Amino acid sequence: MTRVRRGFVARKYRKNIVDFASGFRGTHSKLFRIANQRRRKALSCAYTDRKNCKRTFRRLWISRINAAARREGITHSSAICSLYENQILLNRKTLAQIVILDAYCFSKIIQRISSKRD
Repeated sequence: MTRVRRGFVARKYRKNIVDFASGFRGTHSKLFRIANQRRRKALSCAYTDRKNCKRTFRRLWISRINAAARREGITHSSAICSLYENQILLNRKTLAQIVILDAYCFSKIIQRISSKRD
């Protein structure tokens, strides 16, 4: 059987991994074995962090809506419940944007749903 040297292929493989780790600190960006370990760790953390990002943004939106709704004398949960009852289809992300960009509009929405609730 002929000998396979893998010179170019192996170098290209290692170079791709070290290039991926180029932003890491210290030997994590220079040595192949450590860069390969850090790469695997980074990719596994990236998967979980994509899920955590959705979680944290939802918490942020809820806290913003709750703060603005309490100024109007209503809680977040009752505001969301009233929105669904009145068939106003605004999700939490949109409501949080309305709170930041146009507080007057948000107060009008809350007044409308509270007047229909009473």
